Parts: sequence; structure tokens; C-alpha cells
Amino acid sequence: MSSFETSLRQAGIVLPEVAPPAGLYQPSLRIGEFIYTSGQLPLVDGKLIEQGGKGNVRPECLDEAVNAARIAAINAVAALRSAAGSLDEIVRIVKLTVYVSSSPEFTSQHIVANGASALIGEIFGENGRHVRSAVGVAALPLDASVEVELVAACIPH
Repeated sequence: MSSFETSLRQAGIVLPEVAPPAGLYQPSLRIGEFIYTSGQLPLVDGKLIEQGGKGNVRPECLDEAVNAARIAAINAVAALRSAAGSLDEIVRIVKLTVYVSSSPEFTSQHIVANGASALIGEIFGENGRHVRSAVGVAALPLDASVEVELVAACIPH
């Protein structure tokens, strides 16, 4: 069995500390064999990233939004690890939801979500193949461009 912690290191991905909740919720919650994350934003050092990290996504800033989804997914994986203790406790990623703050003419939410899906694949390989929803919304907390949620199955205890 391959180590997801090793895959993370080999990919050069450094997981941040889990951001403290901005409201009355938990960043992640383990229930039985599943971990659910709260929505994670594209935060680096506690701040929204500059490019693609604020406001509605438009066609001309697609690449920045894909990167923002990747960063939000890194934060979601950090929340998973926090609840599991180690990524090696994860059996597979079950579901990924990506919310994209979208201008009315923007219809490429699925492409933005690929930034998060690709990151999950880098870490979890075949066990990262997931079902997914990519949802366009009018606005997100802190005027973020994307928000990512994960559901993962874990080794039963």
C-alpha cells in the first residue's frame, strides 16, 4: 500500500496549519468511517491569494481561478489530515464540491474545479478518484473566488 504522506512530500506539497473557523463551525468532522470538511478558501498565510482570490471569476481569469481551487483543495486536505491524524488513515476521497463565485457569463466552473481534482489526484492517485460537483454561486465568504469541500472515507477504528 502506498503512503499518501509520502506522495504529498514527493509532490512538494506542504500542508498549512488548518485555518481557525471564521464562524460557529468545525473545519472538519469525523463521523465513523467518513471525514467531512467545511468549505475551505484559497488562503495562504491566513489571507486570500492575490490573483484569482477575490470576487467573481470571469473567463479572462480562468487560470488564476484554477490555481485558487488548487490552493483551497490543499487547505481542505490539511483539514482532512487534522481530523484523521495522518493522510495514511484515508482510504479514498469520496466527494469533492467546488463552489465558484461566477460572473453571469461564466460557465466554466467545471474547469476551475479541475484545479482541485488534479491536486487530489497528485496526492491520492487512484484512491483520489471522486464524484464531484462544480457549482456557480453569486458570492462566497470574504469575497473569495472559490470554496472547496471534501468527503473522505477512512480506515475504520
